[in-house]
Amino acid sequence: MQAILALEDGRIFRGHGHGHLGECQGEVVFNTSLTGYQEIATDPSYAGQIVVLTNPQIGNYGTNRADNEAARPYIEGLIVREFSAISSNWRSEQVTDEYMERYAVPVLAEIDTRALVRHLRDRGVMRGVISTTESNPDVLVARAKSIRKMEGTDLARVVSTKASYQFDASDPRSQMGETLLSEGFIQKPQAGKQILNVIAYDFGIKQNILRMLTRDECRVTVVPAETTAEDVLSLKPDGVFLSNGPGDPEPVDYAVRAIRGLMGRVPVFGICLGHQLCGLALGGRTYKLKFGHHGGNHPVRNNATGKVEITAHNHNFAVDPDSINANEVELTHVDLNDQTLEGLRHKTLPLFSVQYHPEAAPGPHDSHYLFRDFRQMMEEWKG
Repeated sequence: MQAILALEDGRIFRGHGHGHLGECQGEVVFNTSLTGYQEIATDPSYAGQIVVLTNPQIGNYGTNRADNEAARPYIEGLIVREFSAISSNWRSEQVTDEYMERYAVPVLAEIDTRALVRHLRDRGVMRGVISTTESNPDVLVARAKSIRKMEGTDLARVVSTKASYQFDASDPRSQMGETLLSEGFIQKPQAGKQILNVIAYDFGIKQNILRMLTRDECRVTVVPAETTAEDVLSLKPDGVFLSNGPGDPEPVDYAVRAIRGLMGRVPVFGICLGHQLCGLALGGRTYKLKFGHHGGNHPVRNNATGKVEITAHNHNFAVDPDSINANEVELTHVDLNDQTLEGLRHKTLPLFSVQYHPEAAPGPHDSHYLFRDFRQMMEEWKG
């Protein structure tokens, strides 16, 4: 079926519709990863966004339950060059087209994704609408202009769990983690390690983050985004983890207050949105990037060691390094593509965070040491 993408600046792309035949709207961003379209689709950090994939062939290895980062896709829509009608992989459980239809995700294919990505790089990400039901471009452009902007939007409370729960690593969703463990990509935990109690804030948490924490002998309790510092401390945690998530960090002021209430009282480790919230809690500022970082090939330098890690990114906002008090906070990591701040650590309090995703494996395990650092920090604090 014919489908249209209309951007807020009036640019129109026409192609074929797959997955759910209908309409979706959101901020249009692009991801440069070569694989992992199912992880991208189910990452809650993409809530409110339509994702363009630069890899020209998508869907060819199908989908399966083990590769989900959440119980369902969170992208609003998907845009690709070529969308496979078949799946050719022994792990596939469902053809990607059927998977997207099942979860009501519209897919736009057979367009020039290179032209679209260049347009977004030049002009910046913008709001857009995909439709198979409306053929009038002017109507769709007007709808795109009416979409709420990402700036000032709190999506963390939208995607967060509504009730606390303890993560179970034996859940079938952890099968992919078992595969990575058996193939040596994840270090097997040492026998006899003390079980540490970690409270994980869910701002849109990915399943593999939880798997990585449990691999380091942590008992992980996941709590809603709006949980107060007092409620977390009442659970007597050995450490607190701040997850990734969608939207603008500045409206998530309830989390900033909670972090300030936890600083110096328990070790804290943040990833992605959790990193941005740490920056705000430390008195810094955040800003929106022109077209964000979305992909699995970003070189990040560890300032302490000089080593460069190949890392996975998914963020539209970043912490302004000039807003951070250098007397209190060390800037630990930097993106070599554009000098974006990618990590920080407090000089006296047990708190550190990174903007990228160390639970992913583009390196393939360049950044896994951060989970071990968190474990060590908790052990030292507990001792």
